[in-house]
Amino acid sequence: MDLVQQEINMFGNQEHTLWVEKFRPGTLDGYVGNEHIIDKVKLYIESGDVPHLLFYGQAGTGKTTLAKIIAGNVDADIMYINASDENNIETVRTKIKNYASTVGFKRWKIVILDEADYMTPNGQAALRNLMETFSKTTRFILTCNYVEKIIDPIQSRCQVFGITPPNKKEVAKRIVSILDELQVSYDNKDLVTIINAGYPDIRRVLNSCQRQVIDGKLKIDDTSVIQANYMTKLVEILKNDNKKDAFKNIRQLINDSKVKDFSALHKYLFDEIDSYATGHIASVILILAESQYQDSFAVDKELHIMSTIVKLLNELK
Repeated sequence: MDLVQQEINMFGNQEHTLWVEKFRPGTLDGYVGNEHIIDKVKLYIESGDVPHLLFYGQAGTGKTTLAKIIAGNVDADIMYINASDENNIETVRTKIKNYASTVGFKRWKIVILDEADYMTPNGQAALRNLMETFSKTTRFILTCNYVEKIIDPIQSRCQVFGITPPNKKEVAKRIVSILDELQVSYDNKDLVTIINAGYPDIRRVLNSCQRQVIDGKLKIDDTSVIQANYMTKLVEILKNDNKKDAFKNIRQLINDSKVKDFSALHKYLFDEIDSYATGHIASVILILAESQYQDSFAVDKELHIMSTIVKLLNELK
């Protein structure tokens, strides 16, 4: 894929079915929160002089969006890499090095390295060397959830910023503006329920809103609330619990929720895949696709979904 096509794919000059991509802001005017660093970011964009940057913080709080805004508003060619999928030393030695070493036609080459905390130690060491070797022509913007997993030599070469989630009022204002633009009607009570269930992960909130829109109206009934709550909790367990506890807690959660139809869970787990399956995305997609197909034939739905959970845990833990 050439650089022009990469930029088209990254910055939204195409139709998106997912709201999180369709409404990802391309400039600072649409960015919500983190006022403490916006002035510095504006200076980078206005001057066109971008240092190496490292953004860290919780999932779904705007790290990647901010990286793409910076890269997309300066004179630069851009390469985007999700390190959760490409995290070894060969990615650095071949893909990134080849890109950085070729002649460009813009002021900078920018490498956005998303989920950089999933890079191997050897990969990070090789990256540090590239940051020095090509510092006159190439800038690196890294994002991560856990800054402590980034080696000190890389941190010392970057301007490091902690990204914090916007408050619920700011999130609500942004969601309302999207619903109004799409001419979707809604009840404030339903909107508050969705925000409370997904906050502080804005991506999760927006995905949940999209799932609940039918015929131009955002509406969640009691069953939807129960499903939203149990699915949110299930993802949190996948993210945080060890394998043994996760199985026990998910089994108890499903039993307590009294949910009998798990068809929505497959879509939810797919929508939230970035938050719990970093480094295993391709394998998890295959597990979910197979499970969704088999679900229609399963006699015991709870038994079937627990077998899927076992496969996920074996892959993730």
